[in-house]
Amino acid sequence: MPTVTAGHAPTVTPPHTPGQAITSPSRTASARPAPANTAPTNTAPANVTPRHAVPGRRRPLLPDRVAFYLQASIVISFLAASSAPTPLYARYQAAWHFSPITTTVVFGIYALAVLGALLVVGSLSDHVGRRPVLITAIGLQAVSMLVFATAGSVSALMAGRIVQGIATGGALGAVGAGLLDLDRVKGTITNAVAPLSGTAAGSLLSGVLVQYLPAPEHLVYLVLFATFAVQAVGVALMRETSARESGALGSLRPQLGVPRAARGPLLKALPVLIALWALAGFYGSVGPAVVGLVTGSHSPVLGGLSLFALAASGALAVLLLRGAAARTVMLLGTLWLFAGVGVTLLGMETRSSLAFFIGAVIAGAGFGAGFQGAIRTVVPLAAPHERSGLLSTVYVASYLAMGLPAVVGGFLVVHGGLLPAAREYGAAVMLLAAVALVAVARPSRGKA
Repeated sequence: MPTVTAGHAPTVTPPHTPGQAITSPSRTASARPAPANTAPTNTAPANVTPRHAVPGRRRPLLPDRVAFYLQASIVISFLAASSAPTPLYARYQAAWHFSPITTTVVFGIYALAVLGALLVVGSLSDHVGRRPVLITAIGLQAVSMLVFATAGSVSALMAGRIVQGIATGGALGAVGAGLLDLDRVKGTITNAVAPLSGTAAGSLLSGVLVQYLPAPEHLVYLVLFATFAVQAVGVALMRETSARESGALGSLRPQLGVPRAARGPLLKALPVLIALWALAGFYGSVGPAVVGLVTGSHSPVLGGLSLFALAASGALAVLLLRGAAARTVMLLGTLWLFAGVGVTLLGMETRSSLAFFIGAVIAGAGFGAGFQGAIRTVVPLAAPHERSGLLSTVYVASYLAMGLPAVVGGFLVVHGGLLPAAREYGAAVMLLAAVALVAVARPSRGKA
């Protein structure tokens, strides 16, 4: 749902879920975003050159207002590309005769690639500039689209997912900071909403293209390839907003760490993070198969609709709750997650499509609220020089929770059947949500 997210944020959004972007663990003040969905304490007006901005020797051809929306579109298109294969997994499985385990491995390997890129190059743009990192990432993403469009085997599909994950992790760090360079207020909100919006749009539009247009295994990727080509030209025309600084090689060393003040809150938030991202991984990998079981239809549009419902409602929840207190947001998120998964399981048991999709909407709202609440609870407790290591730790937990449980779900499907696997997986998510709910509802020491 990574966003991570992930370039990114003390404003973070779902890695992606499939999505989600995240704001990069910046090591410089100019690139460090404010905690997600909170009003920055030092707000800079839009289109004002930040302290470390690079005016350049020539006037940029792209105004800052246009550059802002261009970078927002990059987040959306990258996350859309990450969810585009979801409605196609059934076709790949039928053509290449692989098991559900392989489907979840293909999904999980993408999550690990995003995680690796975030940890290694998440703050590289602070040293070499936003534009070089973005152009490189867009180029890699375009290459992955060509790999998908010409794929004839599972190994090619995995190779495309790895390249795509590296490109996404690299781009989200640079674009998350770039949005904040141009407008701290709008950038914070955009970093939170755009990844989920991209995940939702990608899954649904891919389903429509697959079902109603010719050459479904090729067309969706070629459309995205053309989109990335246009975006690369736009990035080349916009101004650089981050000065070059020394330490680029040192920035490639992953930093993990949890400051003392954040240890307790992070322990409370971990069950929330694991439950949220495990659910996103399951929807992103075998969601279409579950939809087919419930509805009796294997329509690619319906297959993409489940992930769309999850991600779109998550984006809406982030927007609606952006002014609420972090603890309240996380509490609502865990409540909605627990209730949403319960309604989803009821829909599966009764073969009720209405109940299933209502459950997906409720669970998606829980995902958006829970993740933003967790980030906003933990990140402010870190000093500026500790923020990168803390965010990296959060990203590791989130993306592992998205990738590894999805693979476990694939094993459960093979050895126990789809419905029992979904039932057991959902029960595990509800148990984690219940644990998280108790932890979040309990007052902190010294507070009422």
